[in-house]
Amino acid sequence: MSAVGAQEATARGLRIGARGGRAGAFAAWSLIGLAVLLILLWVLFFAPTTGKFATTFGSAAHDPKDFLITVLNGLTAAGLYFVVASGFTLIFGLMRVVNMAHGAFFLLGGYIALKLQRHFVGQGGSFGLTSEQVNFTHWIVPLLVGTVAVAAAGLLMQQLFLRWNQGQDLRQALITIAISIVLADQMLAHFGGIAEDIAWPRTFGDKFANLGVEGIQYTWSRLVILGIGVGIGILLWVWLKQTRTGMVIRAGVDDRAMVSALAGLGGVIGGSFASLAPGVDANWLLYSLVVVIIGGMGSLGGAAIGSLLLGLTSNFSAAYLPSNYTYYSIIFTFVLVAVVLAVRPLGLFGRPA
Repeated sequence: MSAVGAQEATARGLRIGARGGRAGAFAAWSLIGLAVLLILLWVLFFAPTTGKFATTFGSAAHDPKDFLITVLNGLTAAGLYFVVASGFTLIFGLMRVVNMAHGAFFLLGGYIALKLQRHFVGQGGSFGLTSEQVNFTHWIVPLLVGTVAVAAAGLLMQQLFLRWNQGQDLRQALITIAISIVLADQMLAHFGGIAEDIAWPRTFGDKFANLGVEGIQYTWSRLVILGIGVGIGILLWVWLKQTRTGMVIRAGVDDRAMVSALAGLGGVIGGSFASLAPGVDANWLLYSLVVVIIGGMGSLGGAAIGSLLLGLTSNFSAAYLPSNYTYYSIIFTFVLVAVVLAVRPLGLFGRPA
């Protein structure tokens, strides 16, 4: 075969391969679209309230109030996921540091704030403090101290253990896993193994906002979490895109103290949102990993979308699976991850390093 013939054959093969790739991608997206459509139809119209496949609330058409509450629950959970995962994605994606101690920093920030709040107010009853015992200062000061303390811990970890092995992902992962195990052990020894909550301030802790839709009275504390998540997202965007420091970070120079602080801040808010206890650090590391895998490493917008998808998926699967099968709701989180990896291996907004 002549050189020209060989080139034509190669070009033909490439065209056939490209058409095959496009056909495969079209088929994959069609299956995903069909699955999403079926899920929407189930949630909006067909989810029953009686029988073998009865769900907790029934369809959105049957019970719009609880449907909207589930949407709000997903959004507020997404706000907290974003606060925690945004620091992780910046460390992992932009600064190329594999920080597997992120969850331990989350829990450490929460415990520091918890103990400081108890120092200010007292231990409270057998279930801890109530919101009526806590004013805004008793909440915001521990939040700031916990955040700064974890920022300092992140900077110390960087200088002592990670600075000398920059770019060695496996070594960094092993070192930070070891640090997380040591921190978890020390937190268990010093703070105990009983689940404890950081009390919200009376300003909004036990109060409800009338949203004026379907008579919904929604807790102010969850709305505050959503507001904090949105506010941090805006501040991070301005910091990364509009300031010289942010441009330097995106160019490859790091600021570990700033992004580690987000783990501590998330821990304080998370300790107010749910309980602090041994094992919570592993859960939040997993949530951060899921958000980064979905959104893509180093993408702030990807972290926001990943948090939103995780928050909505976890809340809707728990509410709209048949009541006898709600324990399968966690599977949908990993189905979401698998689908994203199948169509976008680098995440929805991820790019090659």
